[in-house]
Amino acid sequence: MWLGGRVWLQVLGQVCFNLRRLTFARTWGGRRGPMAETLSTRAQAASGLGAPAQQNGDAGGDARGEQPPGRPEPAGPGVEPAPGDATQAAGSGEQAATAAPGPGKRKKRRGATGERVVPPPKKRRTGVSFGDEHFAETSYYFEGGLRKVRPYYFDFRTYCKGRWVGHSLLHVFSTEFRAQPLAYYEAAVRAGRLHLNEEPVQDLSVVLKDNDFLRNTVHRHEPPVTAEPVRLLAENEDVVVVDKPSSIPVHPCGRFRHNTVIFILGKEHQLKELHPLHRLDRLTSGVLMFAKTAAVSERIHEQVRDRQLEKEYVCRVEGEFPAEEVTCKEPILVVSYKVGVCRVDPRGKPCETVFQRLSYNGHSSVVRCRPLTGRTHQIRVHLQFLGHPILNDPIYNSIAWGPSRGRGGHIPKTDEELLRDLVAEHQAKQSLDVLDLCEGDLSPGLPDSTAPSSELGKDCLGELAASAQKMDGAVEAGPQDLDTVPLASGKATEIDVVDQETDPLCAECRLVRQDPLPQDLVMFLHALCYKGPDFEYFSPMPAWAQDDWQED
Repeated sequence: MWLGGRVWLQVLGQVCFNLRRLTFARTWGGRRGPMAETLSTRAQAASGLGAPAQQNGDAGGDARGEQPPGRPEPAGPGVEPAPGDATQAAGSGEQAATAAPGPGKRKKRRGATGERVVPPPKKRRTGVSFGDEHFAETSYYFEGGLRKVRPYYFDFRTYCKGRWVGHSLLHVFSTEFRAQPLAYYEAAVRAGRLHLNEEPVQDLSVVLKDNDFLRNTVHRHEPPVTAEPVRLLAENEDVVVVDKPSSIPVHPCGRFRHNTVIFILGKEHQLKELHPLHRLDRLTSGVLMFAKTAAVSERIHEQVRDRQLEKEYVCRVEGEFPAEEVTCKEPILVVSYKVGVCRVDPRGKPCETVFQRLSYNGHSSVVRCRPLTGRTHQIRVHLQFLGHPILNDPIYNSIAWGPSRGRGGHIPKTDEELLRDLVAEHQAKQSLDVLDLCEGDLSPGLPDSTAPSSELGKDCLGELAASAQKMDGAVEAGPQDLDTVPLASGKATEIDVVDQETDPLCAECRLVRQDPLPQDLVMFLHALCYKGPDFEYFSPMPAWAQDDWQED
């Protein structure tokens, strides 16, 4: 009896096990179909269909351009990949179900159907990047004591700024690039001179995205500089030392590119890949050093940080400077980085300059200056504060600072009024280059230069008017309606240009400007000596610093 019960229990257990297997198989069989279908659907959605290529000028940015073969695609904005999602099949764009990626892999992200795709940013070369192809863009010629650059075509290139994302090209040009009217940019589109991700822009209403790459081909004119040569003072395997003339910037900036020390050395002395070790203001002349390698540059910059270098300047200032040594420790505050103006202010950065008079001719003094710190315009601002501004300083010896011209830090106007009056003065003199500005920079970011403050009295306004009448040389040669300018389309206008010196879209080509006098490009501030632990370089004393120099 006991044995029969045991056999019965074994039989009953086998039956229960078989029933469980049958139930599980039916349950899994019912679920496997929908699950497989779901996986297949997700894979197809991930692979997508290749959308036809469309122009990037779609008004709302909805058109989606096809990616070039072999180019990796950028992440679409706002798309977060999920681990386990299917990856996109490479190549033809046909629908294909693919296996889920392994752990740690991320799905390639594309914009939604109809959305413009932005290529990933290209790696940019670090360091100095001016070579023969840049130096060959144009050439110099000399006229009336001035070095001039023949007008040339130039590509301004930039990636989309963060503040531009979500705005149209029309909005960006109208708010941030006001040097030209909107009619110019519309004509540039028709001429094929505006490119977005290396495709011609068809419509300025295209909405910008992160990583968009813009290229704008312009006809470029550079202001003239002095014809004085850039003389080599010393050269070895580590450094190049030159005597920089006044009026020439050290490196490309603003409207200057070929009329810079870097380009002149490359074009005329075959000195390339140089690293500036310090800077001089455009109007300052004298000793200027360049390193030939990055390693030398870093070594000397470390000496700068450790205060091991000494600089010595010479200048000619207004009036009789005190005979005894004078030390000025007034802090200096930057009023405007864009205009490049500073003043003494308790909130400024600590500064120290030591002055020693060298000579006095009854009207002006020659002064040796040793800056112990390196603030912007430090020597010029301290001399203004002491009441002895540099004789021909176009900024810190200006009537815009008020009757005392900033002596003792007394400036009877706000910073906004000061900037407005400085811009008004130099706009009247056709000398905005002194402030590193051009007419197009006079945007809402700067005060209205046509409305000088009440602090500018009638005498000052009369002086400005007389100066403007004397220097006025910008005459409209022949205004044209850009809508009626005959243009070739596409690359014909961009490349096949027989005469690069004139351009139908260029407003500067229609202006006839009077050249500045060479003496107007010189400021009486000169870097006399630059000394370190293992080097010391001098430049000759300029003519205006000689004892027998006479003012005109």
